[in-house]
Amino acid sequence: MRLIDSHCHLDAGEFDPDRPEVIARAREAGVRAQVVPAVTAASWPGLRDACRLADGLHPAYGLHPMFLDQHRPEHLEELRAWLERERPCAVGECGLDFFVEGLDADAQLHYFLGQLRLARDFELPVIVHARRAVDAVIAAIKQIGGLRGVVHSFSGSPEQARQLHQLGFLIGLGGPLTYDRAQRLHRLVANMPLEQLLLETDAPDQPDAGIRGQRNEPARLPVILAAVARLRGEPAEAIAAQTTANARTLFGLHGFS
Repeated sequence: MRLIDSHCHLDAGEFDPDRPEVIARAREAGVRAQVVPAVTAASWPGLRDACRLADGLHPAYGLHPMFLDQHRPEHLEELRAWLERERPCAVGECGLDFFVEGLDADAQLHYFLGQLRLARDFELPVIVHARRAVDAVIAAIKQIGGLRGVVHSFSGSPEQARQLHQLGFLIGLGGPLTYDRAQRLHRLVANMPLEQLLLETDAPDQPDAGIRGQRNEPARLPVILAAVARLRGEPAEAIAAQTTANARTLFGLHGFS
């Protein structure tokens, strides 16, 4: 099977000791490609370098809402220049986070709307973080218009998922899906259109239930696949084929074997 990890922070410091081995383990597990989204402007050069280590590593550049204190207004113009020069597979990770205390909602929205406009201008998909903020994210997507992308680590309702699908947005699911307590996610994945689903690890974060409390890796993506197959009562091979096709189409990934 060929899998795509649609959201993996391979540039994170947790992978500094063994990044080439992490990539090798992912390939051995059938993960042929990974989308690697950025979180701050300062991280863009290192992320670019990490993605040059092997084939199948696809960078995305953006400004994550949880790192709001590190963003500056000029970073949006710098992002435009990076998109023009680097031609990444997506804009992101960007979005809104109304869970973490102390993150100014207006400032978050300023950077989010700015990145949505850039994605529209460059005709790139958007990788969206939406924690306790799915309705606000949907409103922002509608406000800018002409967008497509993915809401990663989705935790919203089936109705919100349907609205996002109508807007051209997929949803990414990973480690949280594997926990027994995640009954709402279980019901969602069992009934959603498979054409809307992307598999992700969010490594090194959001480990699955089998490695609770440990560093996550993209090689764990087959665990997510198995959970989806079990919940849907469908062959893992069919789910792998469809979710890989979804990722390839959204991010324009071609040519990997």
